Amino acid sequence: MNSANTLPNTPCHLNGLTLPLNEAKISVLDRGFIFGDGIYEVAPVYKGQLFRFEQHMARMARSLTELRIPNPHTEMAWRALIEDLLQQHAQSLGKRISDLDQIVYIQITRGVAPRDHAMPAGLTPTVFVMVNEMKPISTKDRENGVSCVSADDFRWEKAHIKSTSLLGAVFSRQISADVGALETVMFRHGFLSEAAASNVWVVKDGQVLGPPKNHLVLEGIRYGLMDEICAQQGVSFALRPITRAEVLDADELLLSSATKEVLAITTLDGQAVGRGSHAGKPGPVYHRIYAAYQAAKKATG
Repeated sequence: MNSANTLPNTPCHLNGLTLPLNEAKISVLDRGFIFGDGIYEVAPVYKGQLFRFEQHMARMARSLTELRIPNPHTEMAWRALIEDLLQQHAQSLGKRISDLDQIVYIQITRGVAPRDHAMPAGLTPTVFVMVNEMKPISTKDRENGVSCVSADDFRWEKAHIKSTSLLGAVFSRQISADVGALETVMFRHGFLSEAAASNVWVVKDGQVLGPPKNHLVLEGIRYGLMDEICAQQGVSFALRPITRAEVLDADELLLSSATKEVLAITTLDGQAVGRGSHAGKPGPVYHRIYAAYQAAKKATG
């Protein structure tokens, strides 16, 4: 049976206070709890250095603006808060921050109010931040790629907001979990959107393709990074609508996210991705992009 006693006692931030995670509490009338009325952000940290922090803060600000929630802090204040919490987290584990890869989770809700669907003005946002050790992708999955399944995208049409209302993502991720696959690649009206918790990329004839940035897709921070890496590597890159047929005919398929970084899909719906000697294996474009991603991490800070 799960209880607060089984949760880690690592430090977290809640509304201006630092306290053990297993002691953090919010009101049952917090609109994040009642309605999922809030946003979140997840940022990777390598050896104590925040990775693409400005881009994460910009996306968080866009989500807050969409939900009409005031940003509780400036970017400088966010950085100071998070860097302090990262250091405290490392110390709580008895580790040096420079030896640790971490994930920062930020959640901001509209705040506490009597239950009513309309957005009340003047509330104080609830601010929660926690840190976890980053769980790296296994060597096996790096070397062999991963299996995914496909499904229709049944989620709402404001996917560009990184909302805490994640039941659609929970259901879509469970589709793959039920069959032992890593992710669910989704299609909306016959066109690629994204996976449950990742962006999806198609490689065809040496070109990397991604769905356009609009309200139907969450713009992952790796959107900009993939563009930069492809430019560095001399790989053609384009964002445009991608049909299901193009996905099934891809030379390579890739996932990207804060925790996965970039990862090869080698099986989709039980069928090997690609053809010839690369069928069912991570392909050459993946290997180039992954190596460049590691170089970008080392250049952080």
